[in-house]
Amino acid sequence: MANFNKVILMGNLTRDPELRYTPSGSPVCSFDLAVNRSYTTQAGERRDEVCYITIVVWGKQAETCAEYLKKGRGALIEGRLTQRSWETPDGQKRSKHEVVGERVQFLGGRREGGGPPEAEAEPVRAPEAAGEDDVPF
Repeated sequence: MANFNKVILMGNLTRDPELRYTPSGSPVCSFDLAVNRSYTTQAGERRDEVCYITIVVWGKQAETCAEYLKKGRGALIEGRLTQRSWETPDGQKRSKHEVVGERVQFLGGRREGGGPPEAEAEPVRAPEAAGEDDVPF
């Protein structure tokens, strides 16, 4: 049987990204994303629910996220769900589900230092008026 592990999330960062490097020098960036859900109960009451998810991004994309993402900024994350396990210093076993971001898209307009530099477009020039001799028919 085939397996499939794909997560697509859109939300806002709850804290500034944290960039670290592994002992071998690989960049890794982590941040938390708040994903909101609105729904109506059977009684007709409108409710909001927030889910907080830890996102982990590796490589060059990790450095880009650390440079341009900030708390409150919107992001669309495509990745896979993973579970990390560890043992605390006092011997308790812990585990946590995280999303390993394979593609991160920054959302919203450019903010103070909060977005990649826009490519400078050449100014649009008005077409020159065509003379009678330039008419192709």
